[in-house]
Amino acid sequence: MAAKPQRLLGAERAAALARLAGWSEVEGRDAIAKTFRFKDFSVAFGFMTRAALAAEKADHHPEWRNVYGRVEVILATHEADGVTARDIALAAAMDAIAAQLPPKA
Repeated sequence: MAAKPQRLLGAERAAALARLAGWSEVEGRDAIAKTFRFKDFSVAFGFMTRAALAAEKADHHPEWRNVYGRVEVILATHEADGVTARDIALAAAMDAIAAQLPPKA
């Protein structure tokens, strides 16, 4: 059985979040969030498709919402009741995917 993921706290957490542009802590919850903006629904949905494949490969799934060209993402590791290295890695993967797509005009 795999070890339970450990929550990131203190300086380790601050350093991890500092490496993620645009991600912020969710008020009232141990989670991080970001809103991605794309030029239209098709590009936003393409981002979600690629991000879903990365999430599935990592066996770590986001909470998200899509409205037209906007994708709102919340990440937290449920087994740890908070933000872990798994969330930081998925956030970085999502950022990399978004960087390859056309931004909102």
